[in-house]
Amino acid sequence: MSTERLPWIAEDPASQRLLELAQKVATAATTLLISGESGTGKDHLARLVHELGPRRDAPFLKIDCASLPPNLVESELFGHELGAFTGAVERKLGRLELGGNGTIVLDEVAALTPGAQGKLLRVLQERAFERLGGTETLRIEARVVALTNVDLTAAVASGHFREDLYFRLNVLALLVPPLRERRADILPLADHLLATVRAIHSHPGTHLSEPARRMLATYAWPGNVRELRNALERAVVFSHSDTLEPADFPDNIRAAASGAAGSIVGLRSLEEVECEVIAATLEATHYKISRAAEALGISRKTLLEKRKKYGLK
Repeated sequence: MSTERLPWIAEDPASQRLLELAQKVATAATTLLISGESGTGKDHLARLVHELGPRRDAPFLKIDCASLPPNLVESELFGHELGAFTGAVERKLGRLELGGNGTIVLDEVAALTPGAQGKLLRVLQERAFERLGGTETLRIEARVVALTNVDLTAAVASGHFREDLYFRLNVLALLVPPLRERRADILPLADHLLATVRAIHSHPGTHLSEPARRMLATYAWPGNVRELRNALERAVVFSHSDTLEPADFPDNIRAAASGAAGSIVGLRSLEEVECEVIAATLEATHYKISRAAEALGISRKTLLEKRKKYGLK
């Protein structure tokens, strides 16, 4: 299947495995659970699964369970009848009804109240629901995709999430790895995001310098893809030239990437050090692969493989 309609950067083996799994689950009608840290791209992956499957031309509707008040979450999900509660001045159709045979995404499903969890469980079990204040039973045709950055097994153990609902959600599951665990994606992602950001801010010629690329490649990105995009947008807005240098990025990124050498917190992984050494050697040899490989004491083939692994130009 083609992913041209919604690109997913998958240079790292971990991302490639995730993309393969996404393609497999896309054709299923079964409820899907997507978990991962904040900012990893769970909503993007949910949209990709929708685009890859037979529901691609049907509605794709999303509810943010964490940001809406509990009564509004239920109203958005199930809809309500006239007079169902104070302020319900007319009948409203909910997302489960409006979704048709498309996809309904429940963002941060762990934020649902116990009451809403019980109602969602019934929806998943019986594929049916009623509008708030109504008696008519309606059938659900849409696929439900739940997103969470919470460890649901821990939430179940602590009594904050229903165990029976967890098992209903966890039939098919995808885990989006944090960006620090898919380092080969960092620079390709940066290039992709930079293209979007520079178009928004009308800076078509903006590009990353090699020192800036090395910095981005070695930083751990605790805020994941969202932090990377925000950092790039900040750099584009505040830079005085078309070439983005390390100085254009936030202080914490520059400090962490340069490494607090003597601090335990600042210790870097072997991969981070290797990436930096290879990048510096390539730059010093003007990207002559044979010379760089000889200087590093490795074969040309090995250097090319490592260059691809770390996303180095």
